[in-house]
Amino acid sequence: MKTTKWVLDPTHSEITFKVKHLMISNVKGAFKTFDASIDGEDFRTSNFNVTIDTGSISTNNDDRDAHLKSPDFFEVEKYPEITFVSTSLKKVDDNEFKLIGDLTIKGTTKEIELDTEFGGFMKDPYGNEKAGFSINGKLNRKDFGLNWNAALEAGGVMVGNEIKVNAEVQFVKQVS
Repeated sequence: MKTTKWVLDPTHSEITFKVKHLMISNVKGAFKTFDASIDGEDFRTSNFNVTIDTGSISTNNDDRDAHLKSPDFFEVEKYPEITFVSTSLKKVDDNEFKLIGDLTIKGTTKEIELDTEFGGFMKDPYGNEKAGFSINGKLNRKDFGLNWNAALEAGGVMVGNEIKVNAEVQFVKQVS
């Protein structure tokens, strides 16, 4: 019996995030190293699995990146990976879904729901069948032990609690 697995096309995929800084603007960042796969032919019944290298975080500022890698935030020496394992994919309309699964950051696992747009299927110029997704969601960083902050003299805090995440991903079909 043939099995289908979709593997990440890393050159056409990205995972980004943004968070409020000083309560007035957003700071953006990305994880440069990650892997993902989808097991199965029918995405509605497949498992989506994602592993992110926390040490690959980049906000285009070396000092900030070093702080994010420290025990104040991701503690990458102790927790080198962030993982997501889907538990269900619920159809909203033709190409819109809710991807539900367990996100683990710093040893804490919480269920999250992500808005997922299925872009469709397409063969690339080399004959590879691909599938594309745009995935968006929000999470509270404090739910995962990312608690560091600093009070501002004028009121408020330096770093917002809500993190907006986005993934633009392409997968390549593998049949074995």
